[in-house]
Amino acid sequence: MNIDWKIVVMGLGIALVLEGLPYFLLADKMPEVLRALASSKTRTLRIMGLCAMIAGVTLVWLMKR
Repeated sequence: MNIDWKIVVMGLGIALVLEGLPYFLLADKMPEVLRALASSKTRTLRIMGLCAMIAGVTLVWLMKR
């Protein structure tokens, strides 16, 4: 299996842009959001993370088809 590192790095770049977008656009609201996340139950955070991973894998799978 050959890994196309250019695509891997491009994907990482897109992920970083998407991760930074809320902090840039909603900088005044982010402390409140982070406090809400910090007070969330561990189970809730795990479910949110799992849903995000499933959505990401689904998108990658759909684009590879």
